[in-house]
Amino acid sequence: MKSQSFAYMLSIFHASIVGLSFLFTKMAIAESNPLDTLAFRFSVSFAIISLLVAFKVIKANYTWESAKKLVPLSLLFPTLFFAFQAFGLKYSQSTDAGILSAVTPIITVMIAGYFLKEKTSLYQKLSIVLSVVGVIFIFVLKGSSINFSDMLGMVLILLSCIATACYTTMTRSLAKDYTPGEMSFFMMGIGFVIFNIAAISSHINQGTMQEFFSPWLSMEFISSILYLGILASLVTSLLSNSILSKIKATQMSVFANLSTVVTIVAGALILNEKITIYDIIGSVLIILGVIGTNYFGGKKDHTIKMNLHYNKKEHS
Repeated sequence: MKSQSFAYMLSIFHASIVGLSFLFTKMAIAESNPLDTLAFRFSVSFAIISLLVAFKVIKANYTWESAKKLVPLSLLFPTLFFAFQAFGLKYSQSTDAGILSAVTPIITVMIAGYFLKEKTSLYQKLSIVLSVVGVIFIFVLKGSSINFSDMLGMVLILLSCIATACYTTMTRSLAKDYTPGEMSFFMMGIGFVIFNIAAISSHINQGTMQEFFSPWLSMEFISSILYLGILASLVTSLLSNSILSKIKATQMSVFANLSTVVTIVAGALILNEKITIYDIIGSVLIILGVIGTNYFGGKKDHTIKMNLHYNKKEHS
């Protein structure tokens, strides 16, 4: 129970970092394009985690066979997730992305249920739906709606949600064989290589290589990239990999919707945005959904453990 409680605390911290990352992404993209931002973001992440590995703060030992298993994980996240998200936002509105991303926990339930045989009770399913409804409620009641004319963008955003759900499920299955540090080091390395090759190749083709480095003249860009690279990429990767070694993929996935609540609060405190009654009602629904999903999941797991303990005692 202690390890689960600790995992819940880490999940809240994870959602808080992700919620704030939207503000810093906006600041970074104002000075650079999305692809360059991703390249710099993962350059910072990989540089930091490489230092941690070099000084043996994080241990990373791979064999050729073990490394091959981490390639699909790293392609799902960060590569495919951020690629689908970046181009999805290019061809659709950010509100569409917010609404569609809310369904990620539902997709995770289906994928984790099929591949990991994770079972969720009726109350858990209802709680997950409640959190999703909370996110959609906030967006829709504030005047947002899905624009079906932006079908390409919607499909790409939905693919980013599927990539996240698959990553969460795969991480849960690999957590018994790899440490969070080993998975994160490999993931950050793949992200660093792929996004830098893509960004630099794009600038070489366009003859705009000087624009690749010019954003670093802005202190706002530097602070944004440091946040995105260190906290929103590296720390969240270590956190999610650690969390998924302690709780089910379905339980963690619903915490992602808490980032919407954090974004609202951050917008009010930092950007002086107004909090509406819709924000409050939606946030309450999200929080109740998160609590319900993990309360009923934890209760079920505790009952199973008690029954196993009782059966062992009977046979001894």
